[in-house]
Amino acid sequence: MTAAYNKFITDRDEIIGYTQYYHEFYSVYLKNERDIIIWFPPSYLESHKEYPVLYMHDGQNLFNPHTSYIGYDWKIDETATVLMEKNLIEEFIIVGIYNTKDRLEEYNFFTQNGKNYANFIIKELKPYIDEKYRTLTGKNNTAIMGSSMGGLISFQLYWNFPGVFNKAGCLSNSFWVDNGAVFEMVKSNPKIRKNSKLYIDCGTLETELIDDYKKMCELLKDIGYEEEKNLKCFLQEGGRHSEYDWANRVHIPLEFLFGRNR
Repeated sequence: MTAAYNKFITDRDEIIGYTQYYHEFYSVYLKNERDIIIWFPPSYLESHKEYPVLYMHDGQNLFNPHTSYIGYDWKIDETATVLMEKNLIEEFIIVGIYNTKDRLEEYNFFTQNGKNYANFIIKELKPYIDEKYRTLTGKNNTAIMGSSMGGLISFQLYWNFPGVFNKAGCLSNSFWVDNGAVFEMVKSNPKIRKNSKLYIDCGTLETELIDDYKKMCELLKDIGYEEEKNLKCFLQEGGRHSEYDWANRVHIPLEFLFGRNR
């Protein structure tokens, strides 16, 4: 593995943070390798403080249009930097986890590969990040986020590992997987985590997902989750299932999960 700090600069010569890139990060649990990209806010190299961490799936789609699935990235570095400069959110580190050919199984906790992927993040990647960088390691400062299948596994990790992840951003979720088994998972182990933050969304043009989105939001509210407190459900008018749409609304989960006034 190799890593070096790289400065991220916009066309306007504005610094929007730094990155380190790890090639072929090996997992004992998964018996495979993947790339990891870590983004640091502009203040990281100039301070000695510790930072919360946001772990994100499909890491190749987050920062660089040349590696992104459709040639358009989430621009999450730019969005986060703007929100931080406006003092709307606290500063945090982003760990982008590249996917592999086994993405569909790894992003589903109901499969063995999904359980191994959870172990990879919790028992291998997170300890490595916490040891190497200045992070706030507790659950209140550890978030997980993804879209589609990445939204599903983010929800599953939040629900099943409350001692690790107290914040989750779940966009355009594939709640339909395994005939909607995620709903039974919630019903069989209902729990109100009042001090946590759970964000769920969908686009109005994601017709195959919208009913499950509404069903999950209602189920969580029935359990006792409260809108705008420990739960935020957002329906994007005209939203489609693409990196372009997730980039356009990623500021919403970031403000909910890391907002200074929340």
